[in-house]
Amino acid sequence: MSCHYPNEQIRSLIEGIRTEVVVVEGAGGMESVRALLVLICLFPVLANGLTRHYKFNVSVQISMDESLVVQLNIPIQRHGVRQIRTGWADGPAYITQCPIQPGQTYVYNFTLTGQRGTLWYHAHILWLRATVHGAIVIKPKLHVPYPFSNPHEELVLVLGEWWKADTEAVINQATKTGLAPNVSDAHTINGHPGPIASCVSSQDGYKLKVKSGKTYLLRIVNAALNEDLFFKIAGHKLTVVEVDAVYTKPFTVDTVVITPGQTTNVLLTADKTLGQYLVTASPFMDAMIVAVDNKTATATLHYEGTLSTSPVTTVKVPPRNATAIATSFAASLLSLNSKKYPANVPQEVDHSLLFTIGLGINPCSTCVNGSRIVAAINNVSFVMPETALLEAHFFNKQGVFTTDFPGKPLVAYNYTGSGPTNLQTLNGTRLYHLAYNSSVQVVLQDTGTIAPESHPIHLHGFNFFVVGQGVRNYDPNTSPSTFNLVDPIERNTIGMPSGGWAAIRFKADNPGVWFLHCHFEVHTSWGLKMAFLVDNGKGPNESLLPPPNDLPKC
Repeated sequence: MSCHYPNEQIRSLIEGIRTEVVVVEGAGGMESVRALLVLICLFPVLANGLTRHYKFNVSVQISMDESLVVQLNIPIQRHGVRQIRTGWADGPAYITQCPIQPGQTYVYNFTLTGQRGTLWYHAHILWLRATVHGAIVIKPKLHVPYPFSNPHEELVLVLGEWWKADTEAVINQATKTGLAPNVSDAHTINGHPGPIASCVSSQDGYKLKVKSGKTYLLRIVNAALNEDLFFKIAGHKLTVVEVDAVYTKPFTVDTVVITPGQTTNVLLTADKTLGQYLVTASPFMDAMIVAVDNKTATATLHYEGTLSTSPVTTVKVPPRNATAIATSFAASLLSLNSKKYPANVPQEVDHSLLFTIGLGINPCSTCVNGSRIVAAINNVSFVMPETALLEAHFFNKQGVFTTDFPGKPLVAYNYTGSGPTNLQTLNGTRLYHLAYNSSVQVVLQDTGTIAPESHPIHLHGFNFFVVGQGVRNYDPNTSPSTFNLVDPIERNTIGMPSGGWAAIRFKADNPGVWFLHCHFEVHTSWGLKMAFLVDNGKGPNESLLPPPNDLPKC
């Protein structure tokens, strides 16, 4: 059986966008951009301080460095890019903008400041990010070195999923029946699954070509819709130096754990002579009752001078429920917290929130079992509005949302126990209101309702510090004593411990409406999302900018 795509017109999009990369040098440098399926592209080489213009007439978006103008025809988020006062350019449909209507375009105009490293972009409407995504590489400014040895070469690896079916049809069918959607048909590394039985055209796989004795920086992105992944290279160790565009204290592992939405940079030293070595991306899911795509994507690390017919050194992938590996990896992540790269952790908090994360079951008269699976935060399944929340906030439109999202569970129970007998959730478009520059602590508590599992939670508009993690229930009396308020890791997406909790802190110094949601697309579709409304501060420099004239209409 050969690989096939649901729509041949998007064949090259599916094959190419997953490996698309944007590289931007720091201020004063030159830029290098590779794009696919772009009908109209403008890539000028500009001096420091000028505005860069990109125009894309396909479902693709690329952006970065200093002032940018990007014209698109699909809502795109630059995942992890802090849109300071420019929430209109953040991208999630119905949160910061209405969807872009057929035949129309929208110009994302924003300034990127104070960030460098690996981020990524993806479509942010329905399940379209399955094929519309790519890496963003922000280089340091000229003459600013990395806080580690300069690599011989830098390589981008985008991990993803391959689907035989149209992903929109997959989720639409699940919504209609009330059941969980089908899983993907394979995992991929830069668009290639490697040899799989049902795909005779995939046998070659992706090759990472290296020279013996050289060190390489691998920029890894997990663009999968619904699965955490383990990443390994046979016979080689990997030194983690950055996550989510934040430098880390280096540590060495043989297995990287990366959730959907996260990026991880590792140093790989090609310390062998000749040979080929297997590279693997395999699923991590410690809730065994949850279905996953259990196929392992493979690539080959190929040393220069090695015959292509040489045998490949293999490696055993971790069990899908290797919780200990994931826990150890998360515990090893620490910020540099140096003079040059400080960790500005809020020491005190103005808002101390407890968000329970889990699934539920709501009535559905047209569904297969008379009910549908839903997901919720604090037992509230988020209802997407019919107009964008940011627009409603800016123009004070009434009846679009409320600001009464609960800061703690409405009913307390043993969250990681058997759960409540009533699995029904509330529905609503409810936001949590924050004053400008207030400090916020959110404890994300997994629940045993239906099944405990790890959730990749992403916060738009801010980076946050992961000040604590633990198993079972968070205890406000004892758990804070374990917090790290010195050098916790800073990031934009966290993999919550299954059957446990994680505490994050951030400063609400960016006015607007900011999405918080699970980066398992199935859970977001089911309602595992909410948003923060952050007030303006004092004066224009602390206030949300007005919307652009071409803001899409719902």
